[in-house]
Amino acid sequence: MLAPHRPSDNLLLDALPEDALGRLAPHLHHASMTLGRVLYEPGAPVRDAWFPTSSILSMHRPMENGSAAEVALIGLEGMVGLSLCLGDERSSTEVSVQSSGTAFRVPGRALKDEFVRGGALMQVLLRYTQAFIEQMAQTAACNRLGTLEQRLCRWLLLNLDRMPSDELTMTHELIANALGVRREGVSEAAARLQRQGAIHYHRGHISVLDRPALEDRACECYRMDQRCAWRPLVMSR
Repeated sequence: MLAPHRPSDNLLLDALPEDALGRLAPHLHHASMTLGRVLYEPGAPVRDAWFPTSSILSMHRPMENGSAAEVALIGLEGMVGLSLCLGDERSSTEVSVQSSGTAFRVPGRALKDEFVRGGALMQVLLRYTQAFIEQMAQTAACNRLGTLEQRLCRWLLLNLDRMPSDELTMTHELIANALGVRREGVSEAAARLQRQGAIHYHRGHISVLDRPALEDRACECYRMDQRCAWRPLVMSR
């Protein structure tokens, strides 16, 4: 049985005034998000939007040779399925569940009907679209200019921002796939962070012991994430 959760557990839904949320509420379906579940595949139709409450979703861009790299993380601050409102109902990326939890599923037609009203939902999703673009731009810059250790620290912090605790369940292989690097490189960087007392890693479980140390090692990228990403987008009712 799924644990109870409310629309307010997702920050975009929480930003909606009562009338807009009331129209959307009959179409909010509580969903269990299991690790590894694929929500969208490249080129496939997008039929539903998803608003995470306690899960974290990963958006990957696949390449022709079979490799892929993560371009965005989505948690309680956001949603996936923006293409439903922006005129393209096919996914250009793969979206899967990176951390299990819960979410609200909204049928595409219901989301579009509310979006085209031109009211609060449109304003909230357009503001989120801007924040989402900025996150992807920062990821591109970090992947090009950051060291592996800096990128790892930023990635851990982005996940922590979307989790209720300082404990992450992440294998080195999963992290390597997200960052588009070799697993051995992640293992070496994680070992250095453990020796420095920033994290403790054991069999796929990462405990963050010194968050300020991770922030210091994440260079300017994470500070930019904090300025432009999801915290400023919440609209008061």
